[in-house]
Formats: sequence, C-alpha cells, structure tokens
Amino acid sequence: MNYSKINWALVVPMANEEAEFDIFIKEIQKVLNKLGSGKVYLITDTVSKDRTTELCNQLSEKDKRFVSVFAPENKNVVDAYLRGYKEAYNNGHEFIIEMDAGLSHNPNTIPEFLKAYTEGYECVFGSRFVKGGSMGDSPFKRRILSIGGTFLSNTLLGTKLKDMTSGYQGFTREVVGKLIAYPLMSKAHFYQTEVRYLFRKRKWKEIPISYKAPSPRVSDKAIKNSFEVLWVLFLKRITFKPISL
Repeated sequence: MNYSKINWALVVPMANEEAEFDIFIKEIQKVLNKLGSGKVYLITDTVSKDRTTELCNQLSEKDKRFVSVFAPENKNVVDAYLRGYKEAYNNGHEFIIEMDAGLSHNPNTIPEFLKAYTEGYECVFGSRFVKGGSMGDSPFKRRILSIGGTFLSNTLLGTKLKDMTSGYQGFTREVVGKLIAYPLMSKAHFYQTEVRYLFRKRKWKEIPISYKAPSPRVSDKAIKNSFEVLWVLFLKRITFKPISL
C-alpha cells in the first residue's frame, strides 16, 4: 500500500539514549525511506545526562525528516509525550504516532498503524496481548504490571481493550487536539491507560506489537499515581460522571 501521501508524524521522547541512538535512528530511517513520508519529533529534556540532546540536534541538521525539540520545562515523561504531540499538531500532521526509543517498540510496525488510519480508525493502539503480539524478553515484574494493570483497568473502568498499558499508539489530528487540551491526571505509566479510557468511545482498533522492555524498573511513585488516577476515574464511573473525549 502507498503511504507516501499521508502527512503523518512520529513522537519519541528521548532520555539517555546515547548507547543505542545510532541503531535506533537507522531503523527509523529505513521505515521512512520505505514509506516515502513521515516526520519524526525527538523530545529531550534535562533528564538526559549523556549526549542524547546533542545527537538529536546533529541528526536534525543532517536529516530534515527529524526535528529535535529540547523541552527543559518537562517535569515527567507525560510532559515529553504531550510536548511532542503539540509540536506535531501545530505543524498540521493528519496522523500522529507515539513510540518509545531504544527499540523497545519495533519501528517496522509503523505501516500497520498507517493502514488502520486509512481504514478510518481514529485511535490505533498497539497491543501485546492480541494474536501476533508479544512481550519478548520482558522481565517478570513488567509482565505482571502490564497484564494485571489491563485486567484491573478493564474491570473497574468498563473498557474492553486487550492491552491497556502499551505506549505504542496513534491518533488522528482531531483526537490529538482533544488530548493536548485535556488536563491529564497521570504523571507516569498510567498515562497510557488514562488515554485509552478517555477515547474508549472513539473508533479504535488494536494491532499486534512486539515489545522489548529496556528494564524492570517501575518506581513506587509511578505505581501510586496509577492507583490514584484509577480510583478517581472509577468513582466518576460509578457516580454516573464518566469522562470521554
């Protein structure tokens, strides 16, 4: 299928990625070359203590398909995602995909996101738990958090997705406009779940992805924030004040 005429963008928060920078970028470039379209927004901030920001700046000078965005005001990873969405939205892209760096998400899946977009879906969610999806060599703790988080979220919020915690997803421009205007409660990993809940009434599709977790680390603060946001959304649901965008 020809995707060369689709005005799409990729948003990637980058933090301490120097070691795998070259291999990650080369894989992205292969996909861009194959598709003949696409813009990539690389978002960095003060979290990086290595040469990630410098490398992003150098890349954007050599390859104009990449845009390096330094956002020192970011307070957490959610701010990084949203800054990327705002950059892509303000530049008029029709479809915007977010993914993690370091090849934890496979760039070769991007065409499947674009295919779903051409089929009329407003939200395309990468899923490790549908047929064809996998978590690769992810640590046990990461698997438990992902599987348990999906089960608990679907139970309490009434959602029906197979994967409520994946960070590989794409949205139409109209949906992104709603997202960046909404005051999200999540400050860490639960962001993905909150977004899926907010857009549960949109036309959505899950596509299989292979995920390779970089580490088993999930902070206690992030887990606490997840339960706090889940509780608020659950209370709104049972008091007949559910939120949807």
